[in-house]
Amino acid sequence: MKMFILPAILLSVPTAALAQAPDDAPGDPSQIIVTGAGLDLPPGTPAYGSVVIDRQRLLDSASGRIESVLGDVAGFQQFRRSDSRSSNPSNQGATLRALGGNASSRTLMLLDGVPIADPFFGYIPFSALAPERLSVVRVTRGGGIGAFGAGAVAGTIELASATRAQLPDFSASAFYGSRDSTEVSAGLTQDLGGGYVSLSGRWDRGDGFQTTPGDQRVAATVPAAYDGWSTNLRAVAPISATSELQFRATLFEDNRTLRFAGADSMSQGQDTSIRYINRGAWQVDALAYIQARNFSNIVISSSTFRKSLDQRNTPSTGIGGKIEIRPPVGPDHVLRLGVDTRFATGDMYEDAYNANIATNPRTFLRHAGGDQWTSGIFAEDDWTPEGLGGRLVLTGGARADRWSIRNGFYKEVNATTSAVSKDFGYADRSAWEMSGRVGALYHASDAIALRAAAYSGFRLPTLNELYRPFVVFPVTTRANEALKPEKLKGAEAGIDLTPAKGVTLSATAFYNRLDDAIANVTISADGNTRQRQNVNRVVAKGIELTASAHVDDFSVSASYAYSHSIVHAPGALFDGLSPAQTPRHAASGTIAWAPAHGPSLSTTLRYTSKQYEDDLHKDVLPDAITFDAIARLPIGHGVSLVARGENLFDERVVTRQVTTNGIPSTDLGTPRTLWIGVSFGG
Repeated sequence: MKMFILPAILLSVPTAALAQAPDDAPGDPSQIIVTGAGLDLPPGTPAYGSVVIDRQRLLDSASGRIESVLGDVAGFQQFRRSDSRSSNPSNQGATLRALGGNASSRTLMLLDGVPIADPFFGYIPFSALAPERLSVVRVTRGGGIGAFGAGAVAGTIELASATRAQLPDFSASAFYGSRDSTEVSAGLTQDLGGGYVSLSGRWDRGDGFQTTPGDQRVAATVPAAYDGWSTNLRAVAPISATSELQFRATLFEDNRTLRFAGADSMSQGQDTSIRYINRGAWQVDALAYIQARNFSNIVISSSTFRKSLDQRNTPSTGIGGKIEIRPPVGPDHVLRLGVDTRFATGDMYEDAYNANIATNPRTFLRHAGGDQWTSGIFAEDDWTPEGLGGRLVLTGGARADRWSIRNGFYKEVNATTSAVSKDFGYADRSAWEMSGRVGALYHASDAIALRAAAYSGFRLPTLNELYRPFVVFPVTTRANEALKPEKLKGAEAGIDLTPAKGVTLSATAFYNRLDDAIANVTISADGNTRQRQNVNRVVAKGIELTASAHVDDFSVSASYAYSHSIVHAPGALFDGLSPAQTPRHAASGTIAWAPAHGPSLSTTLRYTSKQYEDDLHKDVLPDAITFDAIARLPIGHGVSLVARGENLFDERVVTRQVTTNGIPSTDLGTPRTLWIGVSFGG
């Protein structure tokens, strides 16, 4: 039913929104032109040490993938080092500051104020986030949950859609790459009344590379083929001289094959949101959204190469909204008051098969799921004392959230006899969580700014963590319906320097403590059985450095993160070890030459230190250095030739390493990949 309801919404809402646009004729001086942006950032935002990625950098990614661009911010990571072409979608959680340990997102990721994580799994649908549709990305490594909503225990990543001024009337690009890969995109933007409508689409496919090393391949081994598409409709209509209505709808589907023939995964979504912005004396940001998502995954036995599990259907729905009001309280204050709510429901349907018999019979039918609901109220104020001439900004806020986990269940039925072998109904739970944050920003001079912040937050376990087990040979990871929320406490201090025009340097020292951190804990002697469990806490402390310089046509940017992250779990074998999948060092640097007219070149070097596959540090993922580049050559009439290269040194990037009885099972990341293409209007 969801597949039919949402298209109707997509067709009806923009029509209703645009019907409210004024009837002014083109060129009429009374015509209202809107941009489609949100409210201005409060003056205290820099106190939390955000990093901004601008539109040009978003367009200059060698891979064309948003997750690669986010790698410019050292400390950003997914559970695996793979990008969204060669990783199982459920591994695509986003995390910062080495607060890892499992595949769920500990970073709250927002698109135009709307949370975009999957309602069931908590992963980010990176393949649906085309960089060309975005205006800017703001990454806050820490900062607590503030006015954003629950879930931001490792920071917040805010994506904003491109504004009308950034969108050409028509744009298109087409690329052909290594291993018969193609990438095609197009966008059409037209003014309508005082607003505009923008429609864009993108299709990516490729035969894929061999993620399995040559000495581990068998007859059933296949490359990591991928085939995905997404389309996005955005409409913005003015309501008055100070207010506007913004509508967005995104549809996407992503299909991948990993390691063995038949090991196919699929993720799809239909997302829609509507947002009201008022920039008058009483500023308002109100939004509502609905997400319909699905996921399927087939597990192939690594010994018989037959189907062992078919996670055939995982439908989920996310519904939520937010109202933020900024009343006029004088020029020295920006006061934010609001409420937000988020509901998630999902089901898992999977069939188990006996892969040891040639007929490959189905053995068990399983069904699990549940609901989550989080509602909060928040207040935050940014104060700029008049007597100091704007040099000092103090910010602080508090939240109260009511959460509930309800209707959880797990049922297993024998596929042959229809006898129920397991039938569990889990107790409903609910509680209140209080959180807050404070910060200060002091401009000692035009060249020096000092900042400090302290904050707290929490994250509910996802429905996936609570109710869905999974298998990645040879490891089985069990769910845990008793998981408790993770709770963060953190503090940081930093300095921002502007020693010369166009040059900025920043340094941040941080301490974050994540209590009841959810991790994949080894519970068997052979290391092949794990369970999601709350550990006592994970403590991460470290230093983050950023630098950028713009001189004439040249620009340089660099980022480095040192994260000393330790698990505290008295009595456990992993007590005192770093969490799984968390590197201690990460660095990124980009050098670009981009004259106003003529050819351009951008190169990026990234480094990730070694990290461990598991909580017990049995298997090591070696460090890796990758080098990317992109070059553009305008040939006239808005057309440019574009060449892109990923991992040009062909570095061997290990993304998974599990050793059983001395026999390794390894996955590799993207090898050298070359692209050639043409773009128009971008």
